[in-house]
Amino acid sequence: MSSLQIDNVSHEFNNVPVVQGLSIYVGASEVVCLLGPSGCGKTTLLRVAAGLENLQCGQISIGERVVADADTGLNVPPEKRGIGMMFQDYALFPHLTVLNNIHFSAETRNAQHRAWVENELIQMDLNHFKHRFPHTLSGGQQQRVALLRALAAKPKVLLLDEPFSGLDTTRRAQVRNQTLRILKDTGVSALIVTHDPEEALFMADRILVMNNGRIIQNGTPLEIYFEPSESFVVSLFGPINQLTGVVSDSSIITPFGNFGVQKIPDGEAVEILIRPEAISLVSKETQPGARIFDATQKFTPMLTVGESSEPDTFEVIASRPLGANSLISFIAPTLKKTVVFEARVPGIFLPNPGTKVNAYVDPKKVHIFKLR
Repeated sequence: MSSLQIDNVSHEFNNVPVVQGLSIYVGASEVVCLLGPSGCGKTTLLRVAAGLENLQCGQISIGERVVADADTGLNVPPEKRGIGMMFQDYALFPHLTVLNNIHFSAETRNAQHRAWVENELIQMDLNHFKHRFPHTLSGGQQQRVALLRALAAKPKVLLLDEPFSGLDTTRRAQVRNQTLRILKDTGVSALIVTHDPEEALFMADRILVMNNGRIIQNGTPLEIYFEPSESFVVSLFGPINQLTGVVSDSSIITPFGNFGVQKIPDGEAVEILIRPEAISLVSKETQPGARIFDATQKFTPMLTVGESSEPDTFEVIASRPLGANSLISFIAPTLKKTVVFEARVPGIFLPNPGTKVNAYVDPKKVHIFKLR
């Protein structure tokens, strides 16, 4: 399998920059997710890499072969680049059966190819639908057919544009598993565009976070989640609790206690971002020492500094069940300005409004950045 190299690519529409000096590398057999909000340039970059948009600036290589170069005017047609493309709407041929859709992209239909198709139809739970037409299939079935059609051509690199966006939650999890399995089995290098952080965490060997046409962080899923480079990266993973303050004596005082602050000098204004799942709550009515979270998790109380570091007592204003989790909204009565915090805790924990609680925090999920 081959790698994909995108070097210093820029692209604009009507003089409006969409992709700005962006470079990406996808190694052989690597699955990389391009994660970012709608309108950040993800799909444009995919279309440029596939040859569906003319390269305006930069260079694109598949393995050792340059397939597009803005300086020389080289622009290898999409069908000759060795790239497979899976579109967001799947783009199946409505007049062809499932089997013929998959066969369509294959250069040869020898015994080896046919055996691969038959095996994958079984693995993807599509064998009973191979003689049906696309309009008779569910969204998840169409997605799997589109994936097999893209892979049947034995591409060197596979590009996927929001491949699971049209599926419901239950079906999405199943199809994601099947897709990752076949990507790893075939060893194809894949670049997946998504705005879903959970999808990126599940699918990717590496995640590239994109915003305003630029890559702002490149790392493994764990690095992106636990070591975000800026507040925008934190916000991609859902709602956050946000506070501001000023660093003093290498720490910052919050209603949850004090934090030690590294790499930010005293006197600097900072923002403190706390994920809802980082907070565990204990009702004041519970027995001393009780904790409302999985005992196997090594959560510790908020890091504290000095005598004034004891966390406040908070007051619950609402609680809602979310199936496996509970969402609790609460306030700190000591704050001059009312700020509503949220905690997402495992299991059923639904204290009534007015209940007094203590809060404990997983420090790995708290992030402090300079205010811009």
